[in-house]
Amino acid sequence: MIAETVCSAVAAAGLGIAAVTAYRKRFLAATRMAAYSLVPLGLVMTGVVDWLADTAFSPTAWAGFGVLGLSWLLFASTRAVERRRGGTRKERKEARAAGRSEAVASTTSAPSLGPGSRQATRPATAPRADAGDDFSDIEAILKKHGI
Repeated sequence: MIAETVCSAVAAAGLGIAAVTAYRKRFLAATRMAAYSLVPLGLVMTGVVDWLADTAFSPTAWAGFGVLGLSWLLFASTRAVERRRGGTRKERKEARAAGRSEAVASTTSAPSLGPGSRQATRPATAPRADAGDDFSDIEAILKKHGI
């Protein structure tokens, strides 16, 4: 009962302010104020205010809001852990598979110079970190294509 009275008073005050604003030739602002002031009146007329008042004094409803909050907290924390680890399990598995295929491609794409060659006996070295930082992506693409 009190909630309906308050909402009706807010709507009436808002419409009064909108009328004063329209009198000052600020029609766009007055229309916007009228729209905002009619919202509480519409909520009273549709019965949403009664539902909200019943919900506000219900322990079961507050427990439900607590469960929803806990659910949201669990979703948010799992997403934060996922971002910290570097993606979902599927994305990490795909990244590992891509890393293995690059390793296989780099070992099979090296040309063989024969049994007595010094090149064949020397182990493959990793690219230098100091000079290749800027061009590591390009080097990986070139190695993939055997160049």
